[in-house]
Amino acid sequence: MQIAEHIASLSEEGRLLAAAAERAGSGASVPTCPGWQIRHLLRHTGMVHRWAAAFITEGHTTYRPDGGEPALDGAELLAWFREGHRHLVRALEEAPVDLDCWTFLPAPSPLAFWSRRQLNETTVHRVDAESALGGPLTPVPADRAVDGIDELLTGFHARPKSKVRSKKPRTLRVRAVDTEASWTVRISQDPPQTVRSAAGADRGDGVDCELSGTAEGLYLTLWNRLPLTALTLRGDRSVARLWTDNSAVTG
Repeated sequence: MQIAEHIASLSEEGRLLAAAAERAGSGASVPTCPGWQIRHLLRHTGMVHRWAAAFITEGHTTYRPDGGEPALDGAELLAWFREGHRHLVRALEEAPVDLDCWTFLPAPSPLAFWSRRQLNETTVHRVDAESALGGPLTPVPADRAVDGIDELLTGFHARPKSKVRSKKPRTLRVRAVDTEASWTVRISQDPPQTVRSAAGADRGDGVDCELSGTAEGLYLTLWNRLPLTALTLRGDRSVARLWTDNSAVTG
């Protein structure tokens, strides 16, 4: 996806998140984030939006901690969230193509990194907000879901921080049935190594477990927003559980 598409989608996802949060109310439980209520979701996501925007607008080239979460609630919290989201979108829209600032995953440029990262951050938390309503979720387009899976598997879990480890080497295949995308994740005592290939190009390779489903289903399941039962599982279920039990991204 192009940067402009990421920013436009980020703008829409933030609006959807706020609308769902407003309908649910700040005290509603968030099923996809046990222990959280909508107020916690808004405080967290709003804090992340402001944290990211500061790198973009102030050009920090080294890590800076976030500013913490506010003690706001109700309508005041919702307004604070919306203002921070609009500020982030404006910051990305107005940033120069040659923006130079700190990032924490490989990307073609800092602007490409932050637009993609904040789109996925906001999409996942929009799903959280909508889960509080108990109804259907707004769909995630397949191309965006594939991009989000790529970021998760080849970005977040390629880092030393990843807790997806196994003393016995294991191989997990992730296959999106509605696209040409497929990923092979090799799990060992080191950070997982993931290779993406066209669907069908690696079907003959021996793997311990394969998870297949729509790109959207895989995206939300790998982010632990849907249960494993949302996918088709072939092979050793313990390999899939190794992922779900250890893949939470905390920073």
